[in-house]
Amino acid sequence: MVDLVVKNGRSVRDDGPLEVAITAGKITAVGTQLTGITAQQTIDAAGQYVSAGWIDDHTHCYEKLSLYYDDPDEDGVKTGVTTVIDAGSTGADNIADFYQRTRDKRTNVYALINISKTGILAQDELGDMARVQWAPLAEAVATYPDFIVGIKARESHSVVVDNGVQPLVQAKAFQAKLARHLPVMVHVGANPPDLAAILALMTSGDVLTHAYNGKPNGILTPEGMVKEAVFDAYHRGVRFDVGHGTDSYNFNTGRIATRYGLRPWSISTDIYHRNRESGPVHDLATTLEKMMLLNYSLPEVIRMVTVAPADSFHLTQKGRLEVGLDGDLTIFKVTDGTKTLTDSNGNTQVTEQLIQPTQAIVGGTAYEVEAQ
Repeated sequence: MVDLVVKNGRSVRDDGPLEVAITAGKITAVGTQLTGITAQQTIDAAGQYVSAGWIDDHTHCYEKLSLYYDDPDEDGVKTGVTTVIDAGSTGADNIADFYQRTRDKRTNVYALINISKTGILAQDELGDMARVQWAPLAEAVATYPDFIVGIKARESHSVVVDNGVQPLVQAKAFQAKLARHLPVMVHVGANPPDLAAILALMTSGDVLTHAYNGKPNGILTPEGMVKEAVFDAYHRGVRFDVGHGTDSYNFNTGRIATRYGLRPWSISTDIYHRNRESGPVHDLATTLEKMMLLNYSLPEVIRMVTVAPADSFHLTQKGRLEVGLDGDLTIFKVTDGTKTLTDSNGNTQVTEQLIQPTQAIVGGTAYEVEAQ
């Protein structure tokens, strides 16, 4: 007997039938029609799509912060997301507390450790290089190897003040010294430092988040052309992540980047309580709807929130519907309907295709998605 079986689902890949069985938190069977299976719980997906559980690789969900914070479950299972990665809210000083606070959450929670040992206690956490210390970071990474999946450096002027790219230089040095490889995710915003100087330090597998913002220090020139340094970084393997956020996604930038072949590696929200409650983010499904306006297909956008982030952050048990992997699933509908979508600069577009998660399954436990 299996613990849970999902029947009558649809495959994102080919729109064909799909059923999945889960036992002891792991996927035990995947097929077009599972027969001869007795289950303690059966979910009838009734023609809805069934995918690997969605992963949002840029969130802010350390509840003790006063600036960017949220409950991980508000960003996670309540919206169809089974795994959230907090992008540097905490550093070596407070990541232990963050770890303890997330153990009873229904959503899988991981963290990128901020290169500043304080984490984001203020906008200028990297304005004082004394906060960037090797020993505390290395100790935290060694203590929480299953929780810390990357390093975060916020490289915008309000954060680094007069330190330019020096925090990123240190982040890359720490990355090289660690016993296991951790990708570096870099936040970009207002300059200085200039985007070209930031990208010059990034290497294959590192993640550029907020890649499609509409700011002067973004990927486009004032004339709307892609900067040469951006092409160079993209083609040497720097991974471009959406990181929508309150200020960091622009429809026009996304459209031009797509035209030039600069497709996102992954789609994330940069969600926290305020841009979840008041927009323009709301949830990961809404961000997926925005990306589909750029003519990305459903299989493409779902890959960007499953396989892609799992690969970036070495979550080897997640992101795919395969026997033996974690029993994390997202069940969702794609329906016709009209909805006005707003980017970070107040620009609006109307979509006629709605993505509506109905259930998030984490380790074989099913949670109903709350109506948005």
